[in-house]
Amino acid sequence: MPNTNGHSPKRAILYARVSTEEQARSGYSLAQQIEALKEYAVHEGYEVLEEILDPGHSGASLARPGMDRVRDLVAAGGVSVVLAQDRDRLSREPAYIYLLKQEFGKRGCKLRALNDRGDDSPEGELTDGILDQLAKFERAKFAERSRRGRARKAREGRAVSPNANYGFKLNETKEGLVIYEPEMVVVEKMFRMAAEGLGTGAIQTRLHAEGIRSPKGSPTWYRIIIKRLIECDVYRPHTYEEISGLVAPDVLARLDPKGEYGIQWFNRRKVTRETYSEPDGEGGRRYKTRRSVSWRPKEEWIAVPVPAWLPRELVDQARSMMAVNKGSERKRLAREWELRGLMRCSCGVSMVTHHTNPAPERIYHYYSCRSRRELRNMGPCRQRSIQAKEVEPLVWEFVSNLLKDPERIRVGMNALIDRESEAGCRDSGEQAAAWTKKLEECDRLRAAYQDQQAAGLMTLEELASKIKGIEETRRLALAELSALEVREARMSELERDRDALLESWSERVPEGLDSLTGQERNKVYRMLRLEVIPTEEGFEVRGALVGRLHNGTSSLEDVPGIGPKTLEKIKPFATI
Repeated sequence: MPNTNGHSPKRAILYARVSTEEQARSGYSLAQQIEALKEYAVHEGYEVLEEILDPGHSGASLARPGMDRVRDLVAAGGVSVVLAQDRDRLSREPAYIYLLKQEFGKRGCKLRALNDRGDDSPEGELTDGILDQLAKFERAKFAERSRRGRARKAREGRAVSPNANYGFKLNETKEGLVIYEPEMVVVEKMFRMAAEGLGTGAIQTRLHAEGIRSPKGSPTWYRIIIKRLIECDVYRPHTYEEISGLVAPDVLARLDPKGEYGIQWFNRRKVTRETYSEPDGEGGRRYKTRRSVSWRPKEEWIAVPVPAWLPRELVDQARSMMAVNKGSERKRLAREWELRGLMRCSCGVSMVTHHTNPAPERIYHYYSCRSRRELRNMGPCRQRSIQAKEVEPLVWEFVSNLLKDPERIRVGMNALIDRESEAGCRDSGEQAAAWTKKLEECDRLRAAYQDQQAAGLMTLEELASKIKGIEETRRLALAELSALEVREARMSELERDRDALLESWSERVPEGLDSLTGQERNKVYRMLRLEVIPTEEGFEVRGALVGRLHNGTSSLEDVPGIGPKTLEKIKPFATI
């Protein structure tokens, strides 16, 4: 224990983070970061409360399990400082570092990095802030230069991606694609099966039976990969005349006028990623990355010609038959699935709906693991498909009995609201105030830079770069304020659903409850934030439902009216 000279002990949290890309590219090591932080803590006389790691998480978001743990510990009090090796380990966005400093400072905790340049004085904070913005600007410039460099290579007809499409490989200079016959033979086999009318599932099964591995070496191909391969223009031959309207004259001059070429597109899509968290139904959080794709205007697309192999008639026939097979896929939606969107496999993947129709007079409806269904039972998940008639009556018997006990609904919904408030809306008022203050600071900086340029203290180019950084921070602050509003709206929605359940559904007589349609039952389940998970014993139901509490769970034996067969199949339930 360090000597504190009669003062309260100085307690520190050590925080280390590395994303997968960073570790692969620059050799960042969590162990190395923690070792450096321990040495610093010993030198400064800090008592280490906890070492917190965030492996594989980007610094572009604060939605990280380790950072959530840090913020919870600081909020509980008794933490003197949070230590990180570099400032960008805390976040790559200066505005997020500002938010953390504001949040921690109100609880008497400091934010420190071993590469801090300043001190606690206003001048020191200004120095760190300026250098953070410069580092962000340099990263943005590097990304922009990289993007423009790749676009230039594409316009020159050179390969852009370091990974070749299946059926191709990079040439010796790594600037063009050439046919890789062992894989292209497989591609042709897939197109011929599609042209014969086989769907992606049948193609997947045949490839698996023949031992043909996927591009990543898996014994099973994902059906979406097969679909995208069939639709990819890199495999569809184009004539010299068709290519001439898509590429630059110097690229066209290198092509054979009598030849045919596939097209590898560059700059067709804009991909953005957002990290977020959601309740996992067990009192914790699930961390996910939401990927959104938007199409750029067609005039911005860049075509890179590549060698052609397949006959054009074969490619067009395969695509035509694939489109015909797609027509019957949505018929199952006519059924009112009571648990659509509410079933989650024990492997963590959501469960989807489907049906089989072995005979005209027989049809069976199932909930199946999305991953296992995609891999047609050839993946690692062993969860069997569950007949809708097996699970839906059990869940409804359970829920309808609880709806007759308004107090249990009230307690469960209040517990869910409290949990959401603690996990999702941490100090939302303080965060909103911090982001509002950041917006005001952006306006002041913008005006100050404009005054400096008018006085001849900086060039127009320097002013433009400064303004660009300010506008990025401003957009981030506005986005965070909007996210806080969404969270508040979610809390209000939970409260409205609680009141609606108490005032409407719980007052219905048993006959009225039993007459609800599947769609109406699904609405009730969503209001209760229900999640149903199959287990070896039967099913586990999570959400806002409670019986008598026993160490955070509830037993169905406490709910009147539940039959013994239901009790055998649904255990435990309602984690809150």
